[in-house]
Amino acid sequence: MAQIKKLIEVALPLDAINAESAREKSIRHGHPSTLHLWWARRPLAAARAVLWASLVDDPSSHPELFPTEDAQVMERQRLHTLLAKFVKWENSNDDNILNEARAEIRKYMSEEPLIFLDPFAGGGSIPLEAQRLGLEAHAHDLNPVAVMINKAMIEIPPRFAGQSPVNPDARTKLGSDRSWSGAKGLAEDVRYYGEWMKQEAFRRIGHLYPKVQVPAEQGGGEATVIAWIWARTVKCPNPACGCEMPLARSFVLSKKKGKEAWVEPQFEDGKVTYVVHLEGKPKIEGTVNRQGAVCPCCGTAVPFSYIREQGKAGGMSAQMMAVVAEGKNGRIYLSPNSIQENVAAIIGPEESPDALLPKNPRDFKTPNYGLRTFADLFTPRQLTALTTFSDLVAEAQAKATQDALDSGMQDDGKGLDERGCGATAYGQAVGVYLAFAVDKEADILSSIASWLPTIGAIAHTFTRQAIPMVWDFAEGNPFSHSSGCFDNMLSWVFKSLVEFPAAITGTAIQHDAQTDCGLRNLVISSDPPYYDNIGYADLADYFYIWMRRSLKSTYPRLFRTMLVPKAEELVASPYRFEGSKEKARDFFEGGMVQACRQFYRYAREDVPVTIYYAYKQSESDEDDNASQASTGWETMLSAIIKAGFAITGTWPMRTERSNRSNALETNALASSIVLVCRKRPEESASCSRRSFIAELKRELRAALKNLQASNIAPVDMAQAAIGPGMGVYSHYAKVMEADGSAMGVRTALQVINAELDAYFSEQDGALDAESRFCVDLYTQFAFNHMKFGEADVLARAKNTSVEKLASMGLVYAEKGVVHLLERTELPELKVSRLTADRCLWMITQYLIQSMDTGGIEACARLVVEFSASAERARDLAYRLFSLAERKDWNAEAYAYNSFVVAWPDIQQKAAELRAARRTAKQGSLI
Repeated sequence: MAQIKKLIEVALPLDAINAESAREKSIRHGHPSTLHLWWARRPLAAARAVLWASLVDDPSSHPELFPTEDAQVMERQRLHTLLAKFVKWENSNDDNILNEARAEIRKYMSEEPLIFLDPFAGGGSIPLEAQRLGLEAHAHDLNPVAVMINKAMIEIPPRFAGQSPVNPDARTKLGSDRSWSGAKGLAEDVRYYGEWMKQEAFRRIGHLYPKVQVPAEQGGGEATVIAWIWARTVKCPNPACGCEMPLARSFVLSKKKGKEAWVEPQFEDGKVTYVVHLEGKPKIEGTVNRQGAVCPCCGTAVPFSYIREQGKAGGMSAQMMAVVAEGKNGRIYLSPNSIQENVAAIIGPEESPDALLPKNPRDFKTPNYGLRTFADLFTPRQLTALTTFSDLVAEAQAKATQDALDSGMQDDGKGLDERGCGATAYGQAVGVYLAFAVDKEADILSSIASWLPTIGAIAHTFTRQAIPMVWDFAEGNPFSHSSGCFDNMLSWVFKSLVEFPAAITGTAIQHDAQTDCGLRNLVISSDPPYYDNIGYADLADYFYIWMRRSLKSTYPRLFRTMLVPKAEELVASPYRFEGSKEKARDFFEGGMVQACRQFYRYAREDVPVTIYYAYKQSESDEDDNASQASTGWETMLSAIIKAGFAITGTWPMRTERSNRSNALETNALASSIVLVCRKRPEESASCSRRSFIAELKRELRAALKNLQASNIAPVDMAQAAIGPGMGVYSHYAKVMEADGSAMGVRTALQVINAELDAYFSEQDGALDAESRFCVDLYTQFAFNHMKFGEADVLARAKNTSVEKLASMGLVYAEKGVVHLLERTELPELKVSRLTADRCLWMITQYLIQSMDTGGIEACARLVVEFSASAERARDLAYRLFSLAERKDWNAEAYAYNSFVVAWPDIQQKAAELRAARRTAKQGSLI
């Protein structure tokens, strides 16, 4: 019996999915990514689409329902339309749309909840979307921070779904009769006890955050401080100077027009003071650049080697340069005074996170300058604030538990770690989300967070996947009402919690993906770590130290280690192998094969496994020797195939628009590739290279036809074509070369790409003679000159002539040279003549030119005139895109890609125009 193909194995509306994935970057309030930072988290739209398309059958698998190719295309378009609708953020919790999507799953799968597992759950996007689609979601990860994120997203909300808030304010003001759907009641309690935490913290440490006196010229009175701006300092190495030299990237505080502010360091007797100016510009931008530093007092150049030595010897300090406060009309920038300086000069708490920072030279730069422990990343005041807030989590949790009991909630005496669902567990659940608010505060409240003069706000510690050395930094005020305050952190958590589906039960546990978890017959989708790209465990330690302090009594087993486990983490980090890249590579490759074998053991037979890979278009290896070190791409493909899978699809998922000009100009990266995998039968045979290529030709052509029919963007075609190509290669146990050796993945990829080129080249044979000439001329010369004699020979070979081409307005032919006319040089359009000549090249150029100048509607008007030729013009655009991309003609590639991506909208508008024309015609007859 033939295997039933799922929608994801045939065609996807990639542009719709990628557009929504890109749009998620601008959605903040309520998005799960705002619950807690995680690196390289998959977009919800992509995760939702991939899961759904893995469970819904492709129409071609049911000829009894869709007997013709046209019927299958229509049904596939219906499914694509539904998919494009339910991946939108606004529809994430729309029951009507989600029920429609779930109904399609039930149509071909069992009515019982399917069991889903993500063995590398990370930031939790994929398990969350599995739960949203009605699957019983299981999330596994070795990293305790990732496990907690998943618990907070899929495990805790369903356990208390529909629960009314237990805090006394809600019970008094809102009453117990109000309906609290999903996790809204729990969210309301998180908001209430978070506010109590803030008030209690202020009672204990509020004196460390005094208000500032505002000069009369700036309004007078008192103002709440938003941030204190600091600069690290070292002693100037010039013996004649020896001042306490500020290390500052910039002395600018505000770049807003009419609100400019900057800091001037002033020196007297080797000591420095700082004065804030509200007019003019600083004499020097800063003292630190990529080459080193310059002493602003004497002008001495100071190398980084000296700064490192001073830092490691304990000679680096920090001085307050400015104070930023909340004003009635915006930010107020003030010079520091003794009151503000003295309050900050405290001794930190006795217990602080003194664990050493990872010895990861790529991602952690501060140890080079003497900041060796996690505690060194914070000022004493920041450490005091974070330990205070963290310790208050347990107190707020106890209050929530008692209020739950007072409200009448039963108690089974079990906590969350024992799967309790009574008052004890509920109080702990409130504590989990409050701990997340503390973690979010830690992302702002560090000496790695810099001031952003363009917007007047504090940057996050993790503006990228590393902890760099920051010279001038902003110390935020958690009790303000602006950048970095605890109110904001609590609000992010509250709004995220409200949006979680809180539906079918989910489970998140700490588990190594290379070890059998015992589950079977599962839907598997996962985003494994990519080679050495991100050191998740090293980065997560920053949050783990605070999360463990807040929650170790709630989850004692999960937080039993002082730091995040690292030895088993599946990343190729050479520093963990004494700098050996080879050992790191072998560790990663061996571990990934073992993890994929577990995927194979877990997976259902009737549902493909989907694996995300952080693919980069720029990845290449000019050395064709397969024995050389493989790229991460080949490593992942090889691991999947060695584990027993056949690859049946490869889909580029982007978080930027795939047709944007910048993507083509810079060869920008796809965010990830989704690999679609099926279990390869154990009895699979081997085949010869010749048989492989013959089968590849048959399968690839049918697959490419489906991809074009689904309007995949040309920029994504080459990567998507690898899926069906690798499907042919990987469903054999081995593909044997003529010399008896097994064909490697790299060679298979080369063969697949060659067949893709051949497919588009063969399409030229169906073109009219003039279009074939234009394509050849475009391939060889673009729009540049060629000699008349050479052009004449080429034209005759295509059964046309240069004279005819010139008379049609296709080429310039004078003074012994010939060149293609660019779109802007084409003669005035005469539809009747062009239709009669049937020159597809010209039709294509006119369509693209009309879209460039008049948009979709202008293009649609031509589509109406050109009728069937317009569809063929879209196909030619695929061919021309591949030529332009290969030759790095970026503007040309962009034009063809944009045309194809817009094709559905053009078709829809053309249909409206035809209908309007028919209506007008009927009206005139009446």
